[in-house]
Amino acid sequence: MVAFLELLAGDAAEADFEGPSEVARAAGATPQELERIDYAKGLALQVRATLEERRRREGELGALFESANDLAMLTNLEAVLQAIVTRAKQLLNTDVAYLTLNDERRGEYMRVTEGIRTHAFRTTRIPYGIGLGGLVAQATKPYSTADYIPDERFRHAPDIDAAVSGEGIRAIIGVPLLLGTQVIGVLFAANRTVTPFGAEASALLVSLAAHAAIAVDKARLLEETRAAVAELEVTTRELQTRNEAVERAADAHDRLTRIVVEGGGVDDVVRSVAEVLGARVVVLDLSGDTIASSAPDQAVSDYEAAVSRRSLDLSRTAGSSDIYATPVLAGAEQLGSMLLGPREVDRDDGDPSTGSGHRLDDGDQRILERAALVTALLLLFRRSVAEAEGRVRGELLDELLSGTTPAPETLRERGRLLQADLSRPYAVVVADVPGDRARVGQAATFVAATHDGFAAVRQGQVVLIFPDCDARSAGELVVEGLRLSAGAPVTVGAAGPVPGPLSSPDAVVQGYEEARRCLAAAMTLGREGQVVTADDLGFVGLLLGSDGHPAAYVTSRLGPVIDYDAAKGSKLVETLRAYFAADRNLTRTAAALHVHVNTVTQRLERVTRLLGKGWQEPERQLEVQLALRLHQLVA
Repeated sequence: MVAFLELLAGDAAEADFEGPSEVARAAGATPQELERIDYAKGLALQVRATLEERRRREGELGALFESANDLAMLTNLEAVLQAIVTRAKQLLNTDVAYLTLNDERRGEYMRVTEGIRTHAFRTTRIPYGIGLGGLVAQATKPYSTADYIPDERFRHAPDIDAAVSGEGIRAIIGVPLLLGTQVIGVLFAANRTVTPFGAEASALLVSLAAHAAIAVDKARLLEETRAAVAELEVTTRELQTRNEAVERAADAHDRLTRIVVEGGGVDDVVRSVAEVLGARVVVLDLSGDTIASSAPDQAVSDYEAAVSRRSLDLSRTAGSSDIYATPVLAGAEQLGSMLLGPREVDRDDGDPSTGSGHRLDDGDQRILERAALVTALLLLFRRSVAEAEGRVRGELLDELLSGTTPAPETLRERGRLLQADLSRPYAVVVADVPGDRARVGQAATFVAATHDGFAAVRQGQVVLIFPDCDARSAGELVVEGLRLSAGAPVTVGAAGPVPGPLSSPDAVVQGYEEARRCLAAAMTLGREGQVVTADDLGFVGLLLGSDGHPAAYVTSRLGPVIDYDAAKGSKLVETLRAYFAADRNLTRTAAALHVHVNTVTQRLERVTRLLGKGWQEPERQLEVQLALRLHQLVA
């Protein structure tokens, strides 16, 4: 007996327990003694088996507790699932382990695997009630099979059987992952040989599945919590953005209201909106010209102009991720457009804007559209004021053209009220404009007002005068300003500059008559759509004008020379007559005047300084000769 205890204490192998019996037989032990020894051996082997089972069970429990501890440490769902199947394969010492999770819409689906070789098996989706896994999920208890394919206890499906066969799997055991009474998935272990799974394997896998279900639920809850926190952060940012948008809208509303109340202008609106939205703001008229800009030095690009035209075509806000425009509307009437350039700073990250990706949100779009509405109001008000002032200016110009010039003091006071200095020289323009006279008259009034001038409609023609401006520049202003309203080429006659009404009451009338003659000559010559001055026409204008004025022509061509003779007592005009009579021969000219050739040369040099270097060119020469002849006739 002691020998068997020693063998047990020494953890001897099972074969070593035959030793005491053999020693007793060799010593001649009686049958009764041998029977007692065999009985003791049997008890010792039972004790040894019990100890072995306990050691194995302790090892499994240790591994199980270690697995539970590892699962408790994991928080990522994918990592948890992978750890479960890896532990299941190790604990049961199987070829394969895998896990399926329930999909309420499409049945069970394979989530993670360990030891699987084929893609078909790894991606298999198992409908409810099909195969061993379907039976486990329905019955909520473990099931196993030593050989899956021929086992008739399960509902087989061709695609699932094909996947199992392709993987070479024969024996399978599956246990449910339970949260209370809810099955959230099935944990499997499998071998590629026919292998029965006993109750111990089932119990071990059930224990692992119980820990696994808790770990899966914990990981799911953590992921849901993270998702909720992320969603809360997004919601918080959106709320913060909306609060900022509300604050910007309130700021913009206060600024725009203050501009209207305090009598501000479009420039103030543009500047305020640019500050609120952190972007360049430009107001354009219907022709694309800039009315006001927060960055005057920066020109409007072709793309920006195209966006503005599109907003006018659509009669609503249009644009892309960085350039937007909204129409400036007064009812159905379009007055222009308001352009919003790229944002200067991205409010999300604070980085400088690159001009892309800065979408105009609803709040900022409403600010832009409200600013456009205020701009329309200010433009209408400015137009009304301009029209009222234009009517007053038009009445004064009509009086001047009619020859009923008020007394100087009255004229000076009326000029002061209109903020116009009537002592300055003025260019006079007469335009022949087809189309709606009322509309053209309004356009002329606007053009005159924007250049501190006066406009009136007289005898079916538009008359404008502009201070401190030459005839050609004034004519070009009128052509450009009336082009859109006329809808056709604008023909213009221009004169001046002539002395202002306070300096010479009749000068404006004379300039008007000259401009009319130029216009009549232009129409006769077929020069529609052009600006024509007396310098352009020369003596032809005198011939074609309906009511020519020889003295004015002489003055325009020889005035400086005549004035010099009058002031200095010189004989430049006489020298010119002799010079042309001698066919421009200096010697014969000197002989006719009874002076030295050098004297003639000096006089002609003086004429050149007075008339300019080109007076001897063929066309100018003809005009000078005609002026000399007319001067002789009218003197």
